[in-house]
Amino acid sequence: MFLVALSFAYFSKSLSGSYMKSTITQLERRFDIPSYLIGVIDGSFEIGNLLVIAFVSYFGAKLHRPKIIAVGCVLMSIGTFVIALPHFIIGRYEFETSVRWVVNSTLNPSPCPLGSPADLTQHDKLPQVPATGCEGDSNLSMWIYVLLGNVLRGIGETPVQPLGISYIDDYASEENAALYVGCVQTISVVGPVFGYLLGSLCAKIYVDIGFVKMETITITPADARWVGAWWLGYLIAGVITLLSAIPFWFLPRSLPIPEPQGPEKCTPEQTRFIKDPLLLKHKYPADENTTFIEMAKDFIPTLRSLLGNPVYLIYLCVTIIQLNSLIGMVTYKPKYIEQHFRQSASKANFLMGVINIPAVALGMFSGGLLMKRLKLNIMGAARFAFGTSLIGYILSLFFFAISCENAKVAGVTLSYNSMDRISYDTHSLFTACNSDCFCSASDWDPVCGENGITYVSPCLAGCTGSSGSGKNTVFSNCSCVGVAGNFMASTGQCPHKDDCDRMFPYFLALSVITSFIISLGGTPGYMFLIRCIKPQLKSLALGFHALSTRTLAGIPAPIYFGAIIDTTCLKWGQKRCGGIGACRIYNTTAYRIAYLGLTLSLRTISFIICIPGFILLSRQLRKEERNAIHGALANGGTELETLRKEEFVISNSDNSTARETRL
Repeated sequence: MFLVALSFAYFSKSLSGSYMKSTITQLERRFDIPSYLIGVIDGSFEIGNLLVIAFVSYFGAKLHRPKIIAVGCVLMSIGTFVIALPHFIIGRYEFETSVRWVVNSTLNPSPCPLGSPADLTQHDKLPQVPATGCEGDSNLSMWIYVLLGNVLRGIGETPVQPLGISYIDDYASEENAALYVGCVQTISVVGPVFGYLLGSLCAKIYVDIGFVKMETITITPADARWVGAWWLGYLIAGVITLLSAIPFWFLPRSLPIPEPQGPEKCTPEQTRFIKDPLLLKHKYPADENTTFIEMAKDFIPTLRSLLGNPVYLIYLCVTIIQLNSLIGMVTYKPKYIEQHFRQSASKANFLMGVINIPAVALGMFSGGLLMKRLKLNIMGAARFAFGTSLIGYILSLFFFAISCENAKVAGVTLSYNSMDRISYDTHSLFTACNSDCFCSASDWDPVCGENGITYVSPCLAGCTGSSGSGKNTVFSNCSCVGVAGNFMASTGQCPHKDDCDRMFPYFLALSVITSFIISLGGTPGYMFLIRCIKPQLKSLALGFHALSTRTLAGIPAPIYFGAIIDTTCLKWGQKRCGGIGACRIYNTTAYRIAYLGLTLSLRTISFIICIPGFILLSRQLRKEERNAIHGALANGGTELETLRKEEFVISNSDNSTARETRL
């Protein structure tokens, strides 16, 4: 029952966590913030963990663990509801567009107002038209609520992993512990499947659904300005997390000891090599009468003992660097699919949930099963985890060969005369064909010309007329589209997906294979962490490992990955009240090199650190083996004397059957 309850808690926390990652582009656009700020919001979850994880892991292990996990689940649900709160406080979503929904299409204003770019440079600060709206515009501060809610989620998630895993390992038999941990870890990977699917569903729904008429919305989900109903998924995730807290209130503090752990089930050889007889009764007995002061006094010596293990420290360094790579990659992978392969946010999340995540879940479960079947020891588990990670690393190098060309956007990725170049300059948007128009260089209202080239706005395309309304608006007399000056343009970016459609299936296939192979080593690596330290340090080791990885990987990785991705932006959006908003289009080549290069560079460093780790581990195992042999030889004389005494007593017994049984 505890395994089922913990699996459901893992499911709910991983669902809400993956849903957060599926909404990063929605949050960027809704609050007009760059990627590095999204990284700060994403890392705030780890900040919540950082505040309490060391104390929860140490003190919680000596208290009622199931009830502490229940309190954590309640806090997680409250934090998830707080994240959705800004939607109900701020006004309706407004995006820059020259397209209007009008009943009489003959009233459409001209996209090309009279003026010149020279006039614009003097009056570029003139977007003070919505000054009245700026006074009440709270978008700048509303993302703080998302950050605070995520911090609360992090605090609530703290006890689930260290207390839950140590509880299972304490009361499960040795041979089943790895399988149980594998099951829990597998369920925690199944959660993101539903999280990304929920993200895919909500990304299709317009953010202000129910408050606006959908026929008046002039953009589609594939548009860079589209914002889905991000808040809806957080409400659903909050309810699920709240339900996951219920079973833990009814679970006991401790469980009956499994029979195979009793001394009567041990062979003489096993009994002879057990150093601590207390472990036969209980792996980690709960200290019923221990006071908080006594536990606090013991904290520093216990932590010093844990950090004095060199193998544990090497493992900690390797996992921190590996998780920097993993967290940065996973956080921005949907965004990479959107920008590089020009897929909608809904489709990117759907593919992550249906194709990529199940491969990870299968790999995690298979890794636990293989460890049980192969009966891997500590060295075997370490080699297995290293081997799978290395194979996945080699396969990941092929991602560099799977690429798409940049979108053809006049004045951004190529000049108006279609000469290929990538050097965005504000003044390159203006040319002779739109010199008679008073255009803004900061707007992003793309139109697709008949020549297959995207223009930043109808004004910059030189369009002087328009017909229709909403999504069906057609612009005419676009002087930049053709020499004759009588060419048409439609709303939205041009697809240009021929080369991407050919490469995208290869990207998905390689992504599935590498995810499966790397995740095979997940469970053996986790069991290595549990087995490389003393049983009484287990909860603290798990907690300190989580503390270190969250502090040095979970918090900084999304921030610096986002900051590096921001450097590849070619066209920034404009906030209503001035200032840089969310990025509208990226240099896909630079994005690919920065994203993949940073991911693989970090993993290269981690492999180098593994070399001294294996040397230290082999030395430690040889030392323990020698100590065990010496201990057995020292105890041999005492055991032989005991056996002789028993045989003497038995020889004086009249019952021959009892004598045989005794012998």
